Amino acid sequence: MLGFLCQSISPEVVVRLMNTPTKILARFQFAPLLCSLLALPCNAEIAEHDVCVYGGTASGVTAAVEVARQGKSVVLLEPGQHIGGMTSGGLDATDIGNKDVIGGLSREFYRRVAQHYAKDESWTQESREEFFAERSKRTKLAEVQGENATMWTFEPHVAEQILKQMLEEAKVPVRLGQRLALVKKDGERITEILVEGGDVIRAKMFIDATYEGDLMAMSGVSYRVGREANALYNETLNGIRAETPKNQIYGSVDPYVTPGDPMSGLIPLIQRGSGGIPGDGDQRVQAYNFRLCFTNIPENRRALEPPANYDPARYELAARRVEKIVAANKVPTIQQFCHPVWMPNGKTDINNSQGISTDFIGENYDYPDADYATRAEIWQAHEDYIRGFWYFMSTSPRMPESLRAEFQSFGPCKDEFQDTDGWSHQLYVREARRMVSDYVMTEHNCRSKIIAEDPVGMAAYGMDSHNCQRIVQGGAARNEGDVQEHGLKPYPISYRSIVPKETECENLLVPVCVSATHIAFGSIRMEPVFMVLGQSAGTAAVLAIEEGLSVQQINFKKLQSRILANGQVLERPMKSKSAAKSKPKAPKIVCFGDSITKRGFPAELEKLLGVEILNSGIAGNTTRHGLRRMKQDVLDHHPEIVVILFGTNDSRLAEGHVHVPVDQYSRNLDEMVRACTNRRIHAVLCTLPPIDAEPYFARHRVENFTKAGGLTKVLEDYRDAALQVAKKLDVPSVDLYRLLGAEPNWMHSDGVHPSPEGNRIIARLIAKHVQNPINKQD
Repeated sequence: MLGFLCQSISPEVVVRLMNTPTKILARFQFAPLLCSLLALPCNAEIAEHDVCVYGGTASGVTAAVEVARQGKSVVLLEPGQHIGGMTSGGLDATDIGNKDVIGGLSREFYRRVAQHYAKDESWTQESREEFFAERSKRTKLAEVQGENATMWTFEPHVAEQILKQMLEEAKVPVRLGQRLALVKKDGERITEILVEGGDVIRAKMFIDATYEGDLMAMSGVSYRVGREANALYNETLNGIRAETPKNQIYGSVDPYVTPGDPMSGLIPLIQRGSGGIPGDGDQRVQAYNFRLCFTNIPENRRALEPPANYDPARYELAARRVEKIVAANKVPTIQQFCHPVWMPNGKTDINNSQGISTDFIGENYDYPDADYATRAEIWQAHEDYIRGFWYFMSTSPRMPESLRAEFQSFGPCKDEFQDTDGWSHQLYVREARRMVSDYVMTEHNCRSKIIAEDPVGMAAYGMDSHNCQRIVQGGAARNEGDVQEHGLKPYPISYRSIVPKETECENLLVPVCVSATHIAFGSIRMEPVFMVLGQSAGTAAVLAIEEGLSVQQINFKKLQSRILANGQVLERPMKSKSAAKSKPKAPKIVCFGDSITKRGFPAELEKLLGVEILNSGIAGNTTRHGLRRMKQDVLDHHPEIVVILFGTNDSRLAEGHVHVPVDQYSRNLDEMVRACTNRRIHAVLCTLPPIDAEPYFARHRVENFTKAGGLTKVLEDYRDAALQVAKKLDVPSVDLYRLLGAEPNWMHSDGVHPSPEGNRIIARLIAKHVQNPINKQD
């Protein structure tokens, strides 16, 4: 019979059947027989293992490594040509809330990253100290020091290299280019799978670690695509959103070809329709993109070529958004159109940000259930859109020259993704299919209102969804679907959410497309958590084999015991008083100044350096007031380093009761610095920051400044005074007046104080001047 079928069915028919979704095949009565027979082609290579892991994501890697470490045979199948999924595909600014709940192999990966960057030879484009002082926001220098240190930002090729090392050490065979064709089951157990090319893999247990959930779906397991209605699980953040305040197209951008004329039609990138009823469910999927590992180092930068189908008219929406910014007398910057985060060696992880960016909104709805050919088209469409977007922002004459220059300064890295011309090998599939099992993780789990009693890992990120559609509302282009609900405590993820219903499949685990609602999945879907769940799935698969049971019937206490023995974390760590006392003493830094200090850069500096910092900034403070408060606000705390930043109030010429003349300002700073150095305290002296005249003079009289030569002349006098004091007393200085002048995003709209981004910038600028004294004290 088998030989007859091999001769009777043409290769074209076999390929067509292989590419036919299971849902369609299942409509035909002959499907079970056909699928069974097609699973054994005449020239098939048949391989048998205890466990088959389908999907070479980071989750698939930890699952396979765990199985191998527990002594079972395992094979890792990857449909593409690379290992690591998004972890090695450009998502290298790791998203995670509380890192303390990441344990086991997941933490081992981040520990190996730290070990890699602890080597001097790993830094080819910048020094370690330069990176942590000037660029790094996600990781502190203290985190990469010591035996158990971890690092959560890294280059893509480093991530893939480490994951490959883990697989090689565990002797896990890896097969690339293994796209699933058919699944054969005996009752509710998968017995074997067929991959394109005809090879057969048989196993006792299967793990689907893909982002798409193909093995899960082809095994007949229930799943959902899109958003549930809020009412289904009594949630509040699911379904169509009534309001989308963040990552929005601000400024009422006109959506019509002829502005103001609906009859002229919609410009590109805007969808038709009303968007639906708030709270209702739909089939829309949150937007995908590629995370961009670019660089602005010319020697390592490739030229970014536009796609073959490039059409500047496609990006009319971006042009109109820029025009709105310019019309508001503001200077558009790259941060208003994307979110660059620095990685080591002058590279970036660039993500979507604000209203129009790298997310290709509304163009991925068909992806989860599509065949391979359609997915390839969607994949290419996303690359074409992003390439075109970047090229448009870099070259269009409708962009201000300064904005074009910012975009032109970045391009793909020559030493990353070398087999794909510098472009990531992994589309960021944020969400595709989600399994529906006996336990569905919901918003109530995320808020800790419902606690899973059978945890196999912890989630520690906010409820996060990117936009799902872009429509017309109130005569303007508007995005819908973005949710940013953060500040959640870590919470447990149920074992039942990674296994199907027993009536659907008994020997399958699903650590990526977990059983969760759209909004809960948005919290769970972080790469470190996927790695945690992958390891737990591998442990469960081994236990099910040992006990001869289905994955649903294994002894959970035994599973939990093994998971904990592997160093995993299943509850939120509690810091005891004795543990706190046993911590090594951190160097103390006091930041002393006016409202520039008060408003927050010390907190960012503390994150950056990982040391105890006291914010002694006082709104309205001048050097005159500062001298009076020096003892109680600074010296009584016995710090090792003091950062001094005054001048914004001293220079207020229009207010005699506040103003401190520049010569007196100089003498006051001199006395402050000497008070520190006489006690062997390291002092760092900062100049005052620049001030935006327009909003400043909306609150202050201009006449006194005009008589003194203008605002710029006054500020430069105070800046020069601070620099002269620093030079005379031989202490480090940070020229914020000059350095912040080159940072357009540092300033709050009031023209004086730092924005949140400005606090981070100031912290980075100061960090490199306080890092050496800290290191000397360790």
